[in-house]
Amino acid sequence: QVQLVESGGGLVQPGGSLRLSCTASGFTFSNYAMRWYRQAPGKERELVAAIGSAGGRPNYADSMKGRFTISRDNAKNTVYLQMNNLKPEDTAVYYCNAVRNPLYNYWGQGTQVTVSS
Repeated sequence: QVQLVESGGGLVQPGGSLRLSCTASGFTFSNYAMRWYRQAPGKERELVAAIGSAGGRPNYADSMKGRFTISRDNAKNTVYLQMNNLKPEDTAVYYCNAVRNPLYNYWGQGTQVTVSS
């Protein structure tokens, strides 16, 4: 059974940091590129960051560059999103996504991140 389980979300003050984790099971994690998306209330889901199957080629949405870092540990079947200098507009549900091709595309259940004073 394929599972992606996100954790690490919560309430943080502006300027604070959070580290999200997404642990995978039920498929060969190291064969999949991994992505983080987010969806704020009333908005479409947007891509936050992506990383290749071997950990190379990380890339970020423009508004996250310099603040967010995506990484992965294939030995632990886990992808991370380190988020620094958080802003209220970063408030959203954050989802991890594993993709190999259009037929093999899996999603986690999401974790809430709220940035508020």
